[in-house]
Amino acid sequence: MSNKGLIIEQRSRDIGDFLVGRYLPFRKKRMVGPFIFIDHMGPSSIQPGSYLDVGQHPHIGLSTLTYLFEGQIHHKDSLGSDQIITPGSVNWMTAGKGVTHTERTPAQLRDGKTYPLHGFQIWIALPNHLENMEPEFHHFDKDELPNWEENGLQFRLVAGEGYHQKSPVPVHSNLFMLEIKSVQDTLLEIQDQVKGEIGICIIKGSINACGQRISEGNMIVSKTEDTCKVEVSNHTHLLLFGGEPFQEKRHIFWNFVSSSPQTIAQAKTDWKNKKFPKVPVDDSYINLPE
Repeated sequence: MSNKGLIIEQRSRDIGDFLVGRYLPFRKKRMVGPFIFIDHMGPSSIQPGSYLDVGQHPHIGLSTLTYLFEGQIHHKDSLGSDQIITPGSVNWMTAGKGVTHTERTPAQLRDGKTYPLHGFQIWIALPNHLENMEPEFHHFDKDELPNWEENGLQFRLVAGEGYHQKSPVPVHSNLFMLEIKSVQDTLLEIQDQVKGEIGICIIKGSINACGQRISEGNMIVSKTEDTCKVEVSNHTHLLLFGGEPFQEKRHIFWNFVSSSPQTIAQAKTDWKNKKFPKVPVDDSYINLPE
């Protein structure tokens, strides 16, 4: 990744009882391919007094991708979707012109015991011509995703295309996202395996790229497909993602993403005036931040 690369350290932020590490957006790098927002949840503990309870909030102009390593989240949305997210499965919600959803600790985990929660929440911007599309929701179980072992590495293709495989997740642009785990010191070959800008989140362990050791809690970004070889240490856990960038700039405010500032302004007004669709049988409402 040489001088074309960028190392981004995970920055912590509080969301109530949880500490979340944010990789994107970053002031020097707003997007990686179509990926515009990446939050690393946990590892945290879910217990009485610290349940996940994110009430109704809106999205436009993006797809949300929730991917867990541990724990469960109960997703409900204004399309009527009602889904428990489990480790290794993919929740893919395309907001398009507007959707509302909630994210909570499932009822069966509110039993007084302590449970882990660890994973990623990711936003992927929609192409310009699809920003106002009808909302959609899709869920895929762990076993539906391509997975394989090669050269001391375990791969799972979460979304998009890479390594001559294709995920069933119905993405709307050219992108890739893979979970990778090492079982020995080895090389990760990236060249000619994926297309577009490349990001690597080091969830656990460390890598060496172009003579630099990068440890967990960091992300490296390359603007070129012709990246150098990446040496992966044993027992390392990675998220490899990226894709072809859009030509148009994306604006972001709160949970809204759009190529048009006017569209975001309208979404702000609509949320204040409660014109967004509602999650059935749910009266929660998160106010628009000032």
